[in-house]
Amino acid sequence: MQIFPRWTVKIPPMLAAAAALGGPVVLGGVWYYFSPKHTDVGYQPKQPVPYSHKLHAGDLGIDCRYCHTGVEKSAVASVPPTATCMNCHSHIKKESAALAPIRQSAADGSPVEWVRIHKVPDFAFFDHSAHIAAKVGCASCHGRVDQMVHVHQEQPLSMAWCLDCHRDPQPHLRPKTVSVTDMSWKPRPAEVAANDPNTRHDVNPPQNCTGCHR
Repeated sequence: MQIFPRWTVKIPPMLAAAAALGGPVVLGGVWYYFSPKHTDVGYQPKQPVPYSHKLHAGDLGIDCRYCHTGVEKSAVASVPPTATCMNCHSHIKKESAALAPIRQSAADGSPVEWVRIHKVPDFAFFDHSAHIAAKVGCASCHGRVDQMVHVHQEQPLSMAWCLDCHRDPQPHLRPKTVSVTDMSWKPRPAEVAANDPNTRHDVNPPQNCTGCHR
C-alpha cells in the first residue's frame, strides 16, 4: 500500500534546492535580526513604581552611587532597598499614589518587585567594580540614564560588543579627574586618550574565554 503520494519523493530535492538558494539569506537574516542588537536594545519593561531617572539623576543631580551602592566594591551594582527611597519620601510626596508600593514595602517589609533591565547571560561573568576601578563610566554601558524618564537598554551587552571594548578600551577610560557617574562625558578618540597623562594606560582587559566564562 502506498502511504504517501508519488509527488512527495520530490520534496527532498526541492528542499535541498531551496536551502542552496535561500539558506545563506535566511541564515544571514537570523544572524542579524536575532542578535541582541535587535532583540534586547530598547527593552523597557513596566516597573511597579514610575521611577524617573531623568528627575532623580538628571534634574536633581543625585549621584548613581547613592542608590546603586555596590557598584564600586562588588560585581553587582545592587538595587536600592526601600529604606533608600524612604530617606526622601518619608518627607516628600508622602501621599503620592504612585509611591504606594514603596510605602507598603516600608510598612510590611515586602520587596518592591522591580524588573531587571540589564543582564548578561548566566554563563557570563561581569564585574561592575572592576570596570569602575578602570574608570569606565556608567554611560558607556547604560547610556544617558539621566535623560531617561523610563530606563531602557541602550547597548546590546553581547559578547561581540564587550570584545570591541576589551580590544580597544582606551576611548572609554576616563581621566582621573572625571567621575564615572558624569553622564555628559563622551568617549574620546584613541589617540587623544593615549596621550592623556591622567588616563590609566595599564588596563589590559581579557580577550580569552575564561575572562568572562568561568
